[in-house]
Amino acid sequence: MTDDPAVLERKVAYLDRIRAMGQRERTTGLFASLVGVLIIVIARFRLPEMPLALWAGVAVVAIGWGLFILSVARRMLWIRAHPFDPNAPNG
Repeated sequence: MTDDPAVLERKVAYLDRIRAMGQRERTTGLFASLVGVLIIVIARFRLPEMPLALWAGVAVVAIGWGLFILSVARRMLWIRAHPFDPNAPNG
């Protein structure tokens, strides 16, 4: 572990960039999953005569999870392409 403030500052900026990557997709995926579960619950208990609503809820949950997976995959690919280098010049 190094105590160089410049390296630590670059490392914090690198980690902040990684955390911010895909934030919109993760948030949208979370809300899609919640809405999908709400649709499933309503379709199951309030609308038993409409099985299509149940499948629509499942589809919305699947889309939400797809957005989560897309976000994680993009982040992983970016990290592999841009590893942290403590000896890199400021830029």
